[in-house]
Amino acid sequence: MSNVQTIEEFYRSKKMWLPENLQSQIGHFNVFKLDEFLGAKPKQQVSYRRKDFYKITLIIGRNRYHYADKSIEIENNALLFGNPLVPYDWEPLDENQSGYFCIFTEAFMNHNSSIKLRDFPVFKPGHRSVFKLLPEQLEQATQVFKRMQTEIDSDYAYKYDLLRNYVFELIHQAIKLEPAQTMFQHTSAATRISSLFTELLERQFPIESPMQQIGVRTATDFSRHLAVHVNHLNRALKEVTGKTTSELIADRLVQEAKALLKYTDWNIGEISYCLGFEDTSHFHNFFKKRTQQTPRHFRNV
Repeated sequence: MSNVQTIEEFYRSKKMWLPENLQSQIGHFNVFKLDEFLGAKPKQQVSYRRKDFYKITLIIGRNRYHYADKSIEIENNALLFGNPLVPYDWEPLDENQSGYFCIFTEAFMNHNSSIKLRDFPVFKPGHRSVFKLLPEQLEQATQVFKRMQTEIDSDYAYKYDLLRNYVFELIHQAIKLEPAQTMFQHTSAATRISSLFTELLERQFPIESPMQQIGVRTATDFSRHLAVHVNHLNRALKEVTGKTTSELIADRLVQEAKALLKYTDWNIGEISYCLGFEDTSHFHNFFKKRTQQTPRHFRNV
């Protein structure tokens, strides 16, 4: 089974009709009431993969959200932001569950626009993607989803422009919940270099085939692609992130390795190849040094 769920598979898994515009150039958007899908989700079953679409979920109820190699418990209400780079799912912890969710493709949000979803913190790997809501914040988000439902069923000629605005309203509602110091950063040369480095690093993921291998892997590789001296790149990243180039690369390789070990049936040699290791023993030593577990032990836990 592929470790990436396509939008077609999403509709088939819910036994729903396939919309005609799934692969159209304008992209795809849809919104649902979460209650309609709760009965089809077995309790305590966590089986999640990456998706090839974006998803924003408003969950009302006690549950556990799993993403990448992390889990977080939510006691009441939360907004969850899922992106194609990170596997995710949620696990209801009691019977009292409700909410809404919308799914959309990057093509839908980029239609007639140069805005990139990955530029927003809520969709960046390693950034916060779960936002717990106070009652007034819950009401605000609920009203946005209700407007989405009303609009998608309407005959208004520009309804998809409105729906994009509603998506951005949810994104900005979440960003405003971040501490002010994480929302605004001084635009310096180091910040720009760090941003370009992160974009180049993330562009290589997710790995979707055992035949796919990352091509930019070392600090020297990145400095060459970014046309800066390797020492200058290292200083810039250290200034912005507190970590060296090699540490950031290693952190991302570990994150991807964990995802591939947990959510694919590829053998360890294939995973080692995908991540650019010369042989399986080098990958084994790298993973154990970073996680204090062997790849096989991590997979079987």
